[in-house]
Amino acid sequence: MKKTLLAGVLVALALAVSPALASDIKFPTGQPTIGQDDFKTLSKELGALIGFKNMAPAEPLGLTGFDVGLEVSGVGIDKNGSYWNSAFNNSAPSFLAFPKLRARKGLPFGIDIGAMYSYVPDSNVKLYGGEISKSILDGGIVSPAVGVRATYTKLAGVDDLSLQTYGIDASISKGLLFLTPYAGAGLLWVSSEAKGTLAANSSVSLKNEQTLPRYFFGLKVSPFPLVGITAEVEYAVRPIYSLKAAISF
Repeated sequence: MKKTLLAGVLVALALAVSPALASDIKFPTGQPTIGQDDFKTLSKELGALIGFKNMAPAEPLGLTGFDVGLEVSGVGIDKNGSYWNSAFNNSAPSFLAFPKLRARKGLPFGIDIGAMYSYVPDSNVKLYGGEISKSILDGGIVSPAVGVRATYTKLAGVDDLSLQTYGIDASISKGLLFLTPYAGAGLLWVSSEAKGTLAANSSVSLKNEQTLPRYFFGLKVSPFPLVGITAEVEYAVRPIYSLKAAISF
């Protein structure tokens, strides 16, 4: 039953991603490039999407704890924005989705570390990143859990754009039976620079650094031992929806 439920969620994630797989992020050659304002907006929206998602309650995993699973994050994009069409060689999708492999390990003193890798099939888009979190309150029968976290992500495989994010946030959660709702807020720093075709076609050096506030809330459902299903909504520039199915112990 547990394996069937987890397999069903993984299949649902795959089906959710398949119609929205991105094509290559590649700017067209021989055409006017985007300006600094459009580059800033593109960096902000893409940075918010690739930023490391929380996807977990605030309580630590513990020294023997481990969590590994498949996650997908998606967001609708404004195809009327010329910067998106430019980024996808004049063929921007209406929805972007990133499938990810996520792993998290508990350490002593209420510390957890985690890593993420993503490859979007049939595209040049790859992501990788890491996180480290520290429990402030472990939580109990009455008291909630509170934690803080630092994150990093890097866009890889795209020759025309260098983009990375750094994040800090705090979250709170309280479990009830097999349900654990959580919420949090933080800041995301986005750093980007034009490369390749985009840089060659631009009359100015396209670089940008900006700070985005972000807020998130989610729910982890643990219907059976070792099985965790987490849904989360984050708002940074626009709503970003994520779903994760994992084995936790």
